[in-house]
Amino acid sequence: MAHNRAERKREIRRRRHRREKLRKLRARLAQAKSSEERARLIEKIRKISPRAPIEL
Repeated sequence: MAHNRAERKREIRRRRHRREKLRKLRARLAQAKSSEERARLIEKIRKISPRAPIEL
């Protein structure tokens, strides 16, 4: 049982970290000026979470 609990905690931590990282990348995307920078940030967002919506 303890193993399952530890795995669940790791899963939750990964999910929270991913959500925070996506939030920061989206903020940087909103501030991005050049199309190259926007493309690079969109690529990073897709790499972290392929189905994450991207506001353009």
